[in-house]
Amino acid sequence: LSPGHPRWYDLIDAFSTLPRNLNFILHSSRLGWKLNKRARPIMIDPALHSLNKSEIWWVMKQRSLPTAFKLYTGSAWTILSRSFAEYSVVGWDNLPRTLLLYYTNFVSSPEGYFQTVICNSEDYKNTTANHDLHYITWDTPPKQHPRSLGVKDYRRMTLSSRPFARKFKKNDAVLDKIDRELLRRYKGQFAYGGWCARSDKRHGTCSGLRSENYGVLRPGPGSRRLQNS
Repeated sequence: LSPGHPRWYDLIDAFSTLPRNLNFILHSSRLGWKLNKRARPIMIDPALHSLNKSEIWWVMKQRSLPTAFKLYTGSAWTILSRSFAEYSVVGWDNLPRTLLLYYTNFVSSPEGYFQTVICNSEDYKNTTANHDLHYITWDTPPKQHPRSLGVKDYRRMTLSSRPFARKFKKNDAVLDKIDRELLRRYKGQFAYGGWCARSDKRHGTCSGLRSENYGVLRPGPGSRRLQNS
């Protein structure tokens, strides 16, 4: 998880009206340059068997594109339903395991594994929302990594109604602004919920727990922004 993520009870409240089998997976069958730069090359990642970090080993020969399944790509940031997560682990039709072996030799496999699994599964291909719920901006032309967000991005980030954002520099001023104005959390303190007494907020503690409110979630403006987006 990255800084700038919402209060979870806002997210839970916004998702409470959605189908429980919905998967937020940004995906596309248009691989473009990734076909020749990622799908065809053969590589070995030493990190699979070594504790020491080292460069990827590239093999001169290239492989052909698969015919048993179609490749998809997208965002590495996903929200999976419990049902699909269990399918990805158990894989009763062997598709997840087959693709796990295939993507072992694939650079940036998190940008393609779940997309390819779900879009090739008859049981789950119609359970996707084609969105990663992230606010991300890129340089022009795009570089390898997205721009770092700052205070000048705060208004657009908030108006986007997306619950997640990346990336941020460590201790950037915009993180304090998010804590203060969106999460209502001040330095060294909790983001208070229905179970935590606000009387202790000056000391940054949550000792005044109110037992009658255990499990109580009080969604805030973030929930309304999500539901209206």
